[in-house]
Amino acid sequence: MSTSTVDHAGISVPLGEDYPEIRESVRRICQDFPGEYWRDLDERNAYPEAFVKALTEAGYLSVLIPEEYGGAGLPLRAASVILEEIHAAGCSAGACHAQMYTMGTLLRHGSEEQKRRFLPGIASGELRLQAFGITEPTTGSDTTQIKTKAELVTDPNGDYYVVNGQKVWTSRALYSDLMMLLVRTTPADQVSKKTEGLSVLLVDMREARGNGLEIRPIKAMVNHNTTEIFIDNMKVPAANRIGEAGKGFRYILDGMNAERIIAASEALGDARWFIRKAASYASERVVFGRPIGKNQGVQFPIARSHIETVAAEMMVRKATALFAAGLPCGEDANMAKMLATEAAWHAAEACLQTHGGFGFASEYDVERKWREVRVMQVAPVSTNLILANIAEHTLGLPRSF
Repeated sequence: MSTSTVDHAGISVPLGEDYPEIRESVRRICQDFPGEYWRDLDERNAYPEAFVKALTEAGYLSVLIPEEYGGAGLPLRAASVILEEIHAAGCSAGACHAQMYTMGTLLRHGSEEQKRRFLPGIASGELRLQAFGITEPTTGSDTTQIKTKAELVTDPNGDYYVVNGQKVWTSRALYSDLMMLLVRTTPADQVSKKTEGLSVLLVDMREARGNGLEIRPIKAMVNHNTTEIFIDNMKVPAANRIGEAGKGFRYILDGMNAERIIAASEALGDARWFIRKAASYASERVVFGRPIGKNQGVQFPIARSHIETVAAEMMVRKATALFAAGLPCGEDANMAKMLATEAAWHAAEACLQTHGGFGFASEYDVERKWREVRVMQVAPVSTNLILANIAEHTLGLPRSF
């Protein structure tokens, strides 16, 4: 197996409630945003401006930015804790979590000039980096086959790229100032490997909207403020390319590993919310003269969800520790994401079933959270792709696609 080739000596995985001060502070913030707040947003398909503002002012959206650029300079584990607590409180970080994982591409592969140009503004909240343009309508999960292309134009006033194409499921684009955009800069038939010829551009959407960039909202099952993006001869300064041309696929993998760990952390919080909600309701709801929680048919699914959640948490912590140490963590991030999101989904099902008909009433918040965790089986990265990756790269089975 692939894990046998990685030296894990010296890697410690913390147990218990780490970062207690951060956890308590996040819980206090979330108390100001109860279920009523989220239900109102859901009904209006609105963006949680007040919630994002509160997190920004507390400095929690800039925890991964180094101190020299205005952030807290904390490891990914701190971000993981923040997002877990947000979801455990019944809130949702979907409106702002991208700023944490997209940051990795800029931090690890951006130039010093780019970091100093963008990071202080992002850390202060003056700039929002919430959009990540990768997925396209005709290619889906087959990222190496994207059709959005960027052609370099030499200009004495500064070289620039002319970009044409389309992206879909680009969440938060209407509420972001900057977008990390994956484009093809070398035609696919001119590269030796399909992962080559892709580049990452940092697009200033404040300038681009109305100048080759059109954003259209997509109304979906969950209020994730997602969009489709149409790009027609949009100009992006060559100075906004992250790293070397043609190596963008490798750059975004860093962000994808962080994204999966972050998604897994949110799922852990969701699972804990469902389990707590289900256990409380099962203890209080009396039918046939006894609490329904006395019935094993009610008890067991909740107990099983708790066990799955505790086990998934250990995988999340391991993946986070490997990421922080700069060691290969793709396999672990994938497994953490799958285990945590499945634990959350099973907890959601148990909670909805425990509540019976009341689980479908919006005032209980169960159906809203149930819809939100169902998305995690599909994105980021579908469960089937995780299984295919583990089968091939960990177990050595024949490639399935």
